[in-house]
Amino acid sequence: MQLSSEEVEMIAELARLKLSAAELEHYGLQLSAILEHFAHLQNLDTTDIPPAPFVLPPRGHLREDHPRPGLTSAELFQNAPATRDNQFLVPPVLE
Repeated sequence: MQLSSEEVEMIAELARLKLSAAELEHYGLQLSAILEHFAHLQNLDTTDIPPAPFVLPPRGHLREDHPRPGLTSAELFQNAPATRDNQFLVPPVLE
């Protein structure tokens, strides 16, 4: 599919690109080649190919979850600058 120079200019304007005449011609050829490739892909017969839920094989396996005891209140608050009634004290952020 060959793009006209007006179509390339419109695409450049939509992308907020200021292109010279040489750049418009260069990118117009590249965009036309890309569109031709997609036109070729659209003509492929994919009726016997089932849809794939994943394009790539799955990587990384999740580890098993082993519950462990959490921190005690003393351990939790030992590095806090200020606490009161088992809560962190923070400076006010709203006036």
